[in-house]
Order: sequence, then C-alpha cells, then structure tokens
Amino acid sequence: MTDQTPETTQLFLTAALPCPYLPGKMERKLFTHLSGRRASMLHQLLSDNGFRRSQNLIYRPACEGCSSCQSVRIVTREFSISKRFRRVKRLNADVAVQVRPTMATMEQFELFKRYLDARHAGGGMTQMSYQDYEYMVEDTPVQSVLVEYRLNDLPFQPLVAVALTDVMPDGLSMVYSFYDPDLAHRGLGTFVILDHIEQVRAAALDYVYLGYWVKDSPKMAYKGDYRPLDVQRGSLGWTRLEE
Repeated sequence: MTDQTPETTQLFLTAALPCPYLPGKMERKLFTHLSGRRASMLHQLLSDNGFRRSQNLIYRPACEGCSSCQSVRIVTREFSISKRFRRVKRLNADVAVQVRPTMATMEQFELFKRYLDARHAGGGMTQMSYQDYEYMVEDTPVQSVLVEYRLNDLPFQPLVAVALTDVMPDGLSMVYSFYDPDLAHRGLGTFVILDHIEQVRAAALDYVYLGYWVKDSPKMAYKGDYRPLDVQRGSLGWTRLEE
C-alpha cells in the first residue's frame, strides 16, 4: 500500500445534500482516506486544519456560501469548572471510567441504539446494524480508544455512556459519544466531556477536540458552553472564541 503524504493526498468533494443542522441549507464535504504508516501524521495535520475523522475517512464542511460549522477545541489548561458543571460531577460521582481498546460489544451497541432512537429518531444512523457499529468503532487507522462509563454502585455495573475517542499528540479528539437516554437527569453527555478534560489534564496535554460547533443549531450549540474554546478559522489558524 502506498503511504500518503501531504503532497500526494487527494481530496474529494461530495455531492450537495440537505444540511442536518440548519434547515434550508445544503451540505457538501471535502474528504480523503487515511491509510498506511503515515495515517496518524496526516490525521494530525488535517485535524489541525479543521478536519474530523469518521472511520478511515477524514473530512470537513465545504458548503457554498456558509461557514456555520466551525471546528472547536477546549483549552483544558484554562478551563474553569462552573457551578452547573460541578453539579453534574456530583450527580455522577458513582460512575466508574474504563479506557478500553476499540472493540465493539453487543452491550455497547444496545445502548447506542437506545440513544439514537431517543435522541435522533429519524436520523440516518438509526438504521445502523451491529456490523455497521463494528465498522464505526474498529475501522480506525489511527490510535483510538473506547471510554466506557459504568454505574459503580449497582450490581453488574451497567454501562451508561461510551465515547469513541482519538488520541492526538496534543490531546483527545471526541469522535462520537452516546449515553443512556433514561438517565437524562444526570447530564451524562456533559459528564463525558468533563471527564475527557480531566484525562487531558492528567496527561499534561492541552486540548479536547469537540468537532463542529454550530451556533444556530440546537443540536450543536451546546459546545459553546465549554470555554475557553479555540476555533479553527482557515488561514488564520486556531483563534480564541470570544464571549
């Protein structure tokens, strides 16, 4: 297999499709494949330019006349936990964290399906089979982990949240996370992000990459709560998101 280098990488453009975040908008993506011994190097380079990984593809929005999707990362060294976030941590003090290899299990998949049915009914991912989930988790050409969250005080320690996460030279990149929709009062989605911030700090690294922040999308606007945030602005590089 020929190793990719930045000079030999070919980028492709998808056809226009309805935007999943902003009604009435059309979405196009610029993408390429990650493969070979240099996949991690290319992953880091493109991530630093606003790309995101999905299995062995890495992409970024390339929508005509719209730049609402902005790649963001939490500056963990400067992150100060708020009263609301402290409450979420207290609510989940009984949750144990386990970092595992990227191997899919039926237990994870059942939680994944329950999450999609409750939170993203009608979305394309709701049709995913167990094999599709396996590919999502295991088809990674870069260093990745699964972070499992379990209720430590209950028999059998039930699984309540999972994060598929890429390990970057300067932090962690959250590829996809899901949680038990019946435990919405716990704020598990928030807890998973707070835990990643702690993991990055413990490793003396700098950032948690959250993917795309879309200010005007109810699905994506929550990422703006984790200040300070850096935003990738093309030729300007990473700049601080102002209040």
